[in-house]
Amino acid sequence: MERFEEVVSRKGTRSVKWDMAEDLYQDKEVLPMWVADMDFKTPSAVTNAIKERAEHGIFGYTIPDDKVKASITHWLENQHQWKIDPEWITYSPGVIPSLHMIIQSLTEIGDHIIIQTPVYPPFYSVIKDHGRHVVQNPLQLKEEQYEIDFADFEKKIKDHNVSMFILCNPHNPVGRVWKKEELQKMMDICLKHDVKVVSDEIHADLIYHGNVHIPAASLSEKASKQTITCLSPTKTFNLAGLQASYVVIPDGAAKKRIDRHFKNQGMLMLNTLGLTAMEAAYDHGEEWLSQLMHVLETHRDYVTDRFHNETSSIRVLPAEGTYLLWLDCRELKMDQAELKRFMQKEAKVGLNDGASFGEEGEGFMRLNIAAPKSIIEDGVSRIITAVKKREQ
Repeated sequence: MERFEEVVSRKGTRSVKWDMAEDLYQDKEVLPMWVADMDFKTPSAVTNAIKERAEHGIFGYTIPDDKVKASITHWLENQHQWKIDPEWITYSPGVIPSLHMIIQSLTEIGDHIIIQTPVYPPFYSVIKDHGRHVVQNPLQLKEEQYEIDFADFEKKIKDHNVSMFILCNPHNPVGRVWKKEELQKMMDICLKHDVKVVSDEIHADLIYHGNVHIPAASLSEKASKQTITCLSPTKTFNLAGLQASYVVIPDGAAKKRIDRHFKNQGMLMLNTLGLTAMEAAYDHGEEWLSQLMHVLETHRDYVTDRFHNETSSIRVLPAEGTYLLWLDCRELKMDQAELKRFMQKEAKVGLNDGASFGEEGEGFMRLNIAAPKSIIEDGVSRIITAVKKREQ
């Protein structure tokens, strides 16, 4: 576990999380705990594979071969009991580019697309940027867990003649890993009204003990044909800068349309080193992932306990997956602008603004726990100290 305790400086590496922080927060002392990437080194098997490929010295046009497809299919079957046909795979530089391509391929200008808020901010922009309309099915916070309002979900689909549903599973930022019955109920509604399901499952491998990730497309043959799944090893193995992602599209007609859009944008070819990293991570990263999840679970419990024991003003909602914690700060009795200023100027911690995930996120902040324990301890202590100072 020592590899997860090493503090590696990322300053000067063009890191969005660290090198942009000073410009964003206008303060060198702010501790960045925002962008959803990890401060852990990727598995040594990945680093070694990249080094070996780099030593070859030629980085010409690169095609994914059957070995890469085999790595992907084996990983999905081994980790998630989902057996896919390798021919369903389309490669992409990232999940967000995939969403852009899917929306342009399978919907028309003026169409309505439903999302479950609060949710990852690009879900809004990928819809609006292409002249489609956002329909919101707000998640309901019951005690300490978010639940789906199924009646509202179906009513909105009917009222707005919704053509597509973008599902986030596991959910970013609230940390839910949707149960089979929840997924089935949503899928039944979508099948009933012929709504295409686009499932963002980039956090699929980051699941805490006692929870199971179920790919939406694995529910049934009908669900498989109705669903397009966006996946990547980048969150799991901290490879986001290498831009290696893929989409699983069982429906042949939909795949042809989506592939045509990717081709028209020149986006069917992966980064050479990203491809190398993907294969190495899926072939050799299982033990590293097991260790990572133990570390993240320890961090989640540590953060939860610290806030629970030391202040009643902030509570951590239980996370079933992802390395992102959703902090309920409403007891601080601040409006959102004041809450942001408090975290940045008084606590000196850079978090994601809850309101950026939608109006349902007001009063909340998102905290990234994928960092060495010393950084997590520092960040939590800064927040608690600032809260106590306010309460004096």
